[in-house]
Amino acid sequence: MLLEMTLNGKSVSVEIEPGDVLAQVLRERLGLIGTKIACGEGECGACTVLVDGVAVTSCIYPAMKAHGRRVETIEGLSEDHELHAIQQAFVDHAAAQCGYCTPGFIMAAKALLDTNPHPTREEIEAGISGNLCRCTGYYQIVDAIEDAAERIDRLQIEASSPETTAERVDR
Repeated sequence: MLLEMTLNGKSVSVEIEPGDVLAQVLRERLGLIGTKIACGEGECGACTVLVDGVAVTSCIYPAMKAHGRRVETIEGLSEDHELHAIQQAFVDHAAAQCGYCTPGFIMAAKALLDTNPHPTREEIEAGISGNLCRCTGYYQIVDAIEDAAERIDRLQIEASSPETTAERVDR
């Protein structure tokens, strides 16, 4: 079977088997190992990716269901070798301990912030409730997502501002 999708902004075609799940295809056939497989049952969220902007647990998501859709993985977030605001916030808040669950949390946070750019702490907690971490206690993760929301907001304001960086500095 031929799976065709838009993966991290690029058209991709890959041969798959009928029982393949998306995480398997991403890791084993496409070499995108940022998506982790931990429980294999859709319970821990380490394998979270976005399909048409919706967070899904890719370890149980039938690969063929992604046919014709837009799939985003952790590898697709950074641009020009610069971390995405969510990734940088996770670094700055030490929100990754062992790091195994981190890609899933970051993708869940992206799905949340794409639909709710100004979430409350309670909304953040609900937005990441499908992701488990055994190291951090979640405080740093929630703090990082709160901070990422502010960073993204600032970046959007700067991008929409007609004045240049030099003009802002001169003030």
